[in-house]
Amino acid sequence: MTDFLSSDTLSGLVQGAYIVAGVLFILALAGLSKHETAKRGNVFGMTGMALALVATLVLAARNAAILPDQRPFAITLTLIVVAMLIGGSIGAWRARTVEMTQMPELVAMLHSFVGLAAVLVGYNSYFEPGAADEGSLAAIHSAEVFLGVFIGAVTFTGSIVAYLKLSARMKSSPLVLPARHLLNLLILIVSAGLMVWFMADHSDNAIIPLLIMTALALFLGFHLVAAIGGGDMPVVVSMLNSYSGWAAAAAGFMLSNDLLIITGSLVGASGAILSYIMCRAMNRSFISVILGGFGSDGAVTGEVKDYGEHRETNAEEVAELLANARKVVITPGYGMAVAQAQYPVAEMTSKLRARGVDVRFGIHPVAGRLPGHMNVLLAEAKVPYDIVLEMDEINPDFPDTDVVLVIGANDTVNPAANEDPSSPIAGMPVLEVWNAHDVIVFKRSMATGYAGVQNPLFFRENSRMLFGDAKERVDDIVRALG
Repeated sequence: MTDFLSSDTLSGLVQGAYIVAGVLFILALAGLSKHETAKRGNVFGMTGMALALVATLVLAARNAAILPDQRPFAITLTLIVVAMLIGGSIGAWRARTVEMTQMPELVAMLHSFVGLAAVLVGYNSYFEPGAADEGSLAAIHSAEVFLGVFIGAVTFTGSIVAYLKLSARMKSSPLVLPARHLLNLLILIVSAGLMVWFMADHSDNAIIPLLIMTALALFLGFHLVAAIGGGDMPVVVSMLNSYSGWAAAAAGFMLSNDLLIITGSLVGASGAILSYIMCRAMNRSFISVILGGFGSDGAVTGEVKDYGEHRETNAEEVAELLANARKVVITPGYGMAVAQAQYPVAEMTSKLRARGVDVRFGIHPVAGRLPGHMNVLLAEAKVPYDIVLEMDEINPDFPDTDVVLVIGANDTVNPAANEDPSSPIAGMPVLEVWNAHDVIVFKRSMATGYAGVQNPLFFRENSRMLFGDAKERVDDIVRALG
């Protein structure tokens, strides 16, 4: 058994399994890019992760068997399995109990775990007795450790702040410290100097710059995300997703684990691309988001403007309007997720389509708190994929639309983005629902959206407000439709 575990054949099998797992992860990302193939993409991802775990267990067994000073293989395997069972049980419990409205903060918290793991791996790699201590290998190893800990620490605290903001445990308004940009730049410059010190010092004192950098990186992660306003939080989630990927890749370099490098790079690159796509959808540069986003809990420009009086309606009137319509577009937002109204919305859609009404959905790229949040909710309620359209696809059709139902959306349907250059969301592409004949807005109150910007749509001649819980109001409409 020991001969087999220490053989080159086994090493080849493990590396081969890692390559197959990496390919499966690539197929998973490709599958997740479309509604129709998302389920298959998840299966590819789960299969790849299972294969990676088995290969890693085999690799651990090999290391325990061929190194005479290691603990017995049985003990090593037991420790790994116990840790996996504990972590897997917690993960399964959270996956079964988490509400869809809580998914964004859960994802942010999971990112923090990746960052913390990178920090711990970095310190473990630094203290490892067999680490290179001279020549070019020592320099490369020191750079891997330093950068891995830095990225991991920024990801860790940044993700925790994102979790606190998304779960409303921390105000979504940006934290504005004096000379905050200069402060961030100073931390980066000091960290670069500490890296030079760390790489040049081969004594036990090298731990000093590493510890100082860790503290600075933890503060930098906190400050970067705390300084970003609520309106940009969807971009922050995808940005932290990218950070967690690079942290995992850095851990892979420190552990000489090819699969971690491949997986981390995939996550890092895809997260960066997603961040770019979302910034483009909001007409904002990635740098402007990092340097301080908009959003301040309803206390920004537009709140004091007088847009006139709003008009109200009721479920029976809306049902009659829908029954007589030819074309209807539904634009959901985070309010639909909070009310868990996706199921009655799907039922209403089915009833209207049975009457011959052309019903479609318009999805803004940053609707909700997480990229693809609304798409997942609608898929969960069995809404057909082919009637769920992206913003660019649906916008040209609004002038020919009889009724638009805005269910829990606010900032993503705000005409101020197109018409008010002084608005904090000026230039942000939005769903141009006001071009339809009639607009019905489902809201609990006249409060502003997550970006804290008042919406003049609510006061337009062709708009009417349907107040109350979105699920209850849609249920009322379904009953009225018969």
